[in-house]
Amino acid sequence: MASEHFIHVDGVTAGYVPEVNILNGCSLEVAEGELIGIVGPNGAGKSTLLKTLFGLIPVREGSVTLDGQDITGMKAHELVSRGVGFVPQNENIFPSLTIEENLEMGMYLDPSRFDERFAVVADMFPRLAERRKQRAGSLSGGERQMLAMGRALMMDPQILLLDEPSAGLSPALQDQVFVNTKRINSAGISIVMVEQNARRCLQICDRGYVLDQGTNAYTDTGRNLLNDPKVIELYLGTLAQA
Repeated sequence: MASEHFIHVDGVTAGYVPEVNILNGCSLEVAEGELIGIVGPNGAGKSTLLKTLFGLIPVREGSVTLDGQDITGMKAHELVSRGVGFVPQNENIFPSLTIEENLEMGMYLDPSRFDERFAVVADMFPRLAERRKQRAGSLSGGERQMLAMGRALMMDPQILLLDEPSAGLSPALQDQVFVNTKRINSAGISIVMVEQNARRCLQICDRGYVLDQGTNAYTDTGRNLLNDPKVIELYLGTLAQA
């Protein structure tokens, strides 16, 4: 694990509408190669944090640095060119396009590298290569999530932001999402994952953050959070005890 933080979020305050803050002094650190999990109650600001990191929500206070460079307020397309990938929870594929065309959309900043990057993504997700001419709208929920991850990987990101990747999937498909997440991380890509399935998220992540009301409530290794009596009582409940 790198000693220097690859991403450093320091006291960020942000929100969707003026004078209404969702994040209230939220902080986050990610080292190169780390898998970070973000859990917490509904409305805690988890997804808002990812959208703020990806330049979709303006930062009102605080700062965000990437590999030592200030990226606070940088636009999403600029962040993609700097190695940041983002997979939103909803509307994360183009259903009327084929799998191949969806992956081409992931390369809009550098289309000349499509064949090279397609080979990498196909090696990680062979099913996408097998069905490359199939319309994305005909895919199952798990396959759509695989395609959304694959498209984000086309630009060879250094860090991937995943927003609720297992939401709405069956338990078996949820397991596949977590397997895919670990596979991507094992390839050397740092990951920040917001996840509703707190137990599984904390099982696979290196470190976890528990957010509450837009700020940090707890942070520790995933395993320690999973077994912390106060975290279980206040945030995880019977799900983490199972």
